[in-house]
Amino acid sequence: MARKFDQLKAELSPEAQDKATAITKAMMAEMPLNELRQARGLSQKMLAEVLHVQQPAIAKLEKRTDMYISTLRSHIEAMGGELEVTAKFPDGIVKITNFSDLQDSAS
Repeated sequence: MARKFDQLKAELSPEAQDKATAITKAMMAEMPLNELRQARGLSQKMLAEVLHVQQPAIAKLEKRTDMYISTLRSHIEAMGGELEVTAKFPDGIVKITNFSDLQDSAS
């Protein structure tokens, strides 16, 4: 008989549980839009309804490698998130604030 994941996880040593948690966090830190949507428990159809577009538009968007910041922001917000744009340099990370103006003017 199949067992629930929570049961299996509870049987792991604390070290193994910590390692599994770290791997999960690393995987969640970087992922394509379609995997992010799935991880949030959303279908393309559900997201399309929130964004008032057809489902094929979501499929197309998730395959794009280049898009407007405003389009990406809308997609992320429809999933319940907030988009932040940062630049990484050898001496640190800088949050780019120009794009907050896009959100303010859209409201």
